[in-house]
Amino acid sequence: MTGSTEPTEPTGQTDLAESLTHLAARLATEAGRAARDGRAARGIAASATKSTATDMVTEFDRASEAFIVAGLQQERPDDGIVGEEGASTEGTTGVSWLVDPIDGTTNFLYGLAGWGVSIAARQDGETIAAAVYLPATDELFTATLGQGARLNGEPIRCSTATALPLTLVATGFGYRPEQRAVQAARVA
Repeated sequence: MTGSTEPTEPTGQTDLAESLTHLAARLATEAGRAARDGRAARGIAASATKSTATDMVTEFDRASEAFIVAGLQQERPDDGIVGEEGASTEGTTGVSWLVDPIDGTTNFLYGLAGWGVSIAARQDGETIAAAVYLPATDELFTATLGQGARLNGEPIRCSTATALPLTLVATGFGYRPEQRAVQAARVA
């Protein structure tokens, strides 16, 4: 694997989007490692449901969100924050953070690799920075407006394949049964 999952300070001219990407990467990596290591050490305690019986939340979701929110408030106290587990702060800067502290909670619950920590920053309604850290594979995906996406610091791009048999598609389904039925019918 090339690159590094250790977030590095932006180089060259540091602009807002680069700074926000770096902050998102650092917090996602730290929160993801803490959740991974905590689950390995303690296992999963009781989990609860949110909107439906299949929409789960764990102590690790809540702890991860609290950690990320605290980090964002320390570094950028006037930004808005919306967290999947309930964090909500109005901001005054035009920058809002979107936080999914454990994206893929069901996989996390079952000990599967397909989960991560997702953080994005929007400015005046446009996403300008994002980071997704996958603890099981130690992969850090980042994207900065106008600079493309990276995996462990190395540029990535979409496949050039256009023939359907040569492509790979993955999907996830919503938690509401009526929504799942519609989504399943679309991919059938």
